[in-house]
Amino acid sequence: MPLRDDELVQFAADGTPPLPVTDATWIVENEGVRIWCASHGSGAPVILLHGGLGHSGNWSNQVPALVDAGYRAVVIDSRGHGRSTRDEQPYSYQLMASDVLAVMDHLAIPKAAIVGWSDGACTGLVLARRHPERVAGVFFFACNMDSSGTKPFVGTPVIDRCFSRHVADYAALSTTPDDFKAFSEAVGLMQRTQPDYSAADLAEIDVPVLVIQSADDEFIRIEHAEYLAGALPQGRLRVLEGVTHFAPLQRPALFNEAIADFLATLPSR
Repeated sequence: MPLRDDELVQFAADGTPPLPVTDATWIVENEGVRIWCASHGSGAPVILLHGGLGHSGNWSNQVPALVDAGYRAVVIDSRGHGRSTRDEQPYSYQLMASDVLAVMDHLAIPKAAIVGWSDGACTGLVLARRHPERVAGVFFFACNMDSSGTKPFVGTPVIDRCFSRHVADYAALSTTPDDFKAFSEAVGLMQRTQPDYSAADLAEIDVPVLVIQSADDEFIRIEHAEYLAGALPQGRLRVLEGVTHFAPLQRPALFNEAIADFLATLPSR
């Protein structure tokens, strides 16, 4: 039976399975910090960008599926997340996009598809606007591109379980394990104030984008996803039923199918 963890009980207790073993790991220096990344498999590159407060291991249910399908899956710990460091610079999606570009340059990846979840989705779309020649397409899951896209925050047990796992993983992986409060506040400030893209800004992003949205997302309005799909020149919308903001953890098979369908639409790289 396919894995299902709709209430994130398993994730809260045990986290995700380990990423596949690989010797292809690097530390890439950029803009004052050290970015951890790893590569799995071979083929057309797919870069996976995790959500805020998480880390690359949150993709461990997706990486094997991509490798089995013949792709090269590249995972990155965003600055300050996981094994990557941060400095005193305020967080911004532009800064994190520059980290992704630095990883691509270091790994000699001229162009890649981006699979982004929440903050990772924003980062991927910002990268596509700034460097469209490096982005084959963006799988944009569960994020907003301006403040009108968010719902008022309402806590739930699922959100609490996810947060508790992020706290535990940060303590286990970070070079500053006691700094979670300051780290989460810095990320939260970015999330509350960024991004601020207008319709004109979105119209400049002329790469294939699948705006993928859970019908029951706790944070993002589905009307915003519809707006993004219409405002992006090559935007499309797909709605996932029965899952929330945490779909990659809740029902990996469903999520992986959506990724595979998107990648199959992209021109050969």
